[in-house]
Amino acid sequence: MHTDLPTLAQIQAATPTIYAAFGPTPQYRWTTLSQRLGTDCWVKHENHTPVGAFKVRGGLTYFEHLARSGQMPSKVISATRGNHGQSIAYAAARHGVACTIVVPLGNSAEKNAAMRALGAQLIEQGHDFQAAREHALSLAQASGAHMVPSYHPALVLGVATGWLEFFQAVPALDVLYVPIGLGSGACAALAAKQALDHPVKVVGVVSAHATTYLDSMAANCVVEAPVSTVLADGMAVRRADPQALAILQAGLDRVVQVSDAQVAQAMRDLYTDTHNLAEGAGAASFAAAWSEREQLRGQVVGTTLCGGNVDASTLCQVLQNRT
Repeated sequence: MHTDLPTLAQIQAATPTIYAAFGPTPQYRWTTLSQRLGTDCWVKHENHTPVGAFKVRGGLTYFEHLARSGQMPSKVISATRGNHGQSIAYAAARHGVACTIVVPLGNSAEKNAAMRALGAQLIEQGHDFQAAREHALSLAQASGAHMVPSYHPALVLGVATGWLEFFQAVPALDVLYVPIGLGSGACAALAAKQALDHPVKVVGVVSAHATTYLDSMAANCVVEAPVSTVLADGMAVRRADPQALAILQAGLDRVVQVSDAQVAQAMRDLYTDTHNLAEGAGAASFAAAWSEREQLRGQVVGTTLCGGNVDASTLCQVLQNRT
């Protein structure tokens, strides 16, 4: 499928780096969620990591990559809507590296607080992720800090360890729904699928209010798209990464759009059926499966609660159906 994705040996070699920080996350077949969907539904609980999201796996392997290549910097900078920033701050602290994170104005207050608690200096700049990223790049150039990208093969490698856990624990999976932010999560799922030669169909999920990857696949080139999602900040990307785009275009079975209303309903369903809190992007996987439930009968469906970092005020509005 893809020669530029990590191999099984490489993913297995990366697992000690992850497990030095935390163990495998659980995956459960939730009975009530399965009844709701009308078929077997498994959830990979990446909300059960030290930063409440899957991204931390990539942060750990990215810093291991820097260490092994003899390029460990004294300071790093990156841009985020939250979970990538927590990942980088977490890994930087483990290596004693100073960390600055740029977030857009109006970013999640609780994600901001979590990044500060992990030792990051936070800068609020720009109206969306792309603007924050451009500011981070200019700061890195001016200060000499190492700019940690939001998409990189070393990030994909770490995230692939989680999908390897899932595929090995539930080899009967027929279809897997994976949300797409900047692409490391979905590309890593394709890497694990290829590494195990697993027949699972991987379906990408984008926000209907942030369609750069869907539009770019249709055009066969990167197409910038406006971002208006209120709930799925982890998917609020204005411009697709070209390297991720090529991998996703070649490997995904299809791409599904989910609206903020569908995401909100999935957040409520996940809370009701599993009593786990899902942030918007963390609920997008189940939202997409629910939207295709009629064609999933008799199949074993994999979803991921890839992040649980939702502000209390937002969660209250969603649970009270006021979004």
